[in-house]
Amino acid sequence: MEGESSWVNHCQYRTTRNVNEFNSFSELSDDSNKEDDAISIDLLLPDDLLERILAFLPVASIFRAGAVCKRWNEIVASKQFRRNFSLTLPQKPWYFMFMSSDEPFGYAYDPFLRKWYNIDLPCIEASNWFISSSCGLVCFMDNDCRSKLYVCNPITKRFKKIEEPPGLKFSDYTALSISGNRRSRNYVLSTVKSKQVPGDFLQWDVSINIYDSETMMWVTCLTEVLAGWRGGNESVICNGVLYFLLYSTGGSNRDYRQGLVKFNFSSHSSHGLLMQSFIPVPCPLTCGRLMNLKEKLIMVGGIGKQDRPEIIKGIGVWILKGREWQEIDRMPHKYFQGFGEFDEVFASSGTDDLIYIHSYGAPTLLVFDINQKHWRWSQKCPVTKRFPLQLFSGFCFEPRLEISP
Repeated sequence: MEGESSWVNHCQYRTTRNVNEFNSFSELSDDSNKEDDAISIDLLLPDDLLERILAFLPVASIFRAGAVCKRWNEIVASKQFRRNFSLTLPQKPWYFMFMSSDEPFGYAYDPFLRKWYNIDLPCIEASNWFISSSCGLVCFMDNDCRSKLYVCNPITKRFKKIEEPPGLKFSDYTALSISGNRRSRNYVLSTVKSKQVPGDFLQWDVSINIYDSETMMWVTCLTEVLAGWRGGNESVICNGVLYFLLYSTGGSNRDYRQGLVKFNFSSHSSHGLLMQSFIPVPCPLTCGRLMNLKEKLIMVGGIGKQDRPEIIKGIGVWILKGREWQEIDRMPHKYFQGFGEFDEVFASSGTDDLIYIHSYGAPTLLVFDINQKHWRWSQKCPVTKRFPLQLFSGFCFEPRLEISP
């Protein structure tokens, strides 16, 4: 299929260097028509200059370059190259879309080359696991017992198993977040667990647990009982602050069914202060998706009809300024219609300057550039819908070579 490439035996960096460390994409082939006596220009370049040139290639092209010859393979596999690669122009974030609602297989979309690649993800066993990403790292947590937790680099396939979070073994709702530090390359994980108080649907136990990769320890930062509100599966860390959505469980006079609260890691807020940070959503939403774009809190939400807020009529993008939501843009109607029958809930994630949106019912992917306020479809995804109830999900991540968990 046009635009599709396969990532064969994806590379892992090893101390022993050989040509097989960086494997080529299947679309590459040797050109047998080249003259045997042709002089390659790379023979005239010293290693340091060739390294600088290769460092400006997109990530996908780096793997192709590693399959050209032994010399190129040794360059792109070196630690020095990975360090220099991180200092060049930033790579645009990719989007991984799962092929089914059960198996953890799928394709990753590169918006720079506008191609899809077949990538095998490490650690994850099912596509319904909780997923969060930051600075080239992706965190996976199982959706059953919620005791399997991994942090990995999906490009290099390096991963680390994280010990089980403390607190509730079983919760009704869990939100997972990861935040990476580009300088120190440490990272922080957070889980927000919500469990209904037995016998009282309006009362919910909410707990926040934080993991620091530097100390390799979990800390329970907050436990609180909320009345009429519960946590969900949506959270994000931005500028050292954990934000997560709350959902109404009933009660009196609520304009909207959702709202935002925050927890500052440095302040370690005490009991009873969560609701003091409560920020209503900007309008009735069918669902909300939180994301960190260059340390700015962004929300993509399904805009509900005024008389029937559970029915979606469009999709908006907002940025949080202080305690106020400021609208950035709304999805043009032609794109909204282009999805066909759009569900009230949908998948959306982003980082850097790009936001990805797609319906759970189809593999059609829409890309929004928040700086240019430009909407466009991705190349057609090689994933096809095989049966009516097939669902599609996915996540956004930064393709990086130098980051390890």
